[in-house]
Amino acid sequence: MAYNKTPNNEAPEFIEKVVYLNRVSKTVKGGRVMKFSALVVVGDGKGTVGYGLGKAAEVSEAIIKGIADAKKNMVKVALAPHGTIPHDVIGIFGAGTVMLKPAPEGTGVIAGGAVRAVMEAVGIHNICAKCLRSNNPQNVVKATMEGLKSLRSPEQIAAIRGKSVEQIVG
Repeated sequence: MAYNKTPNNEAPEFIEKVVYLNRVSKTVKGGRVMKFSALVVVGDGKGTVGYGLGKAAEVSEAIIKGIADAKKNMVKVALAPHGTIPHDVIGIFGAGTVMLKPAPEGTGVIAGGAVRAVMEAVGIHNICAKCLRSNNPQNVVKATMEGLKSLRSPEQIAAIRGKSVEQIVG
């Protein structure tokens, strides 16, 4: 479910994906009060991604708030050629654990719903992912983001070690 509203049929600036919609109710003296929360992932498809949680009385307002929150919390991710990640990584947040493995060209995104939304938003086209332990969408998205933040490109590793990329890769 992508909400991309751009004037004049231009290409959208960001890829916006609603990962999870939740209806919550609060019981008060007059009955139940229904509200909605929306977990949204926003990315540019070129290595930048963020997630946000919006809460409101209506679904559309919750999604808009989630998109605004996601745009505030965007991070840059190190990507490898062929639309994959440079190395294996495990992201952990709370009880959610996500294992991410690079895949060769043509593999596609082998991942569950919450992880798939993050990968499509960030622009990763070839990856294998597995949710371990919790499958709560909020914890899975946060664990995926932690894993992506911990990725290092060969250039970054070379700079840390004070060597050239050829010495590390070759």
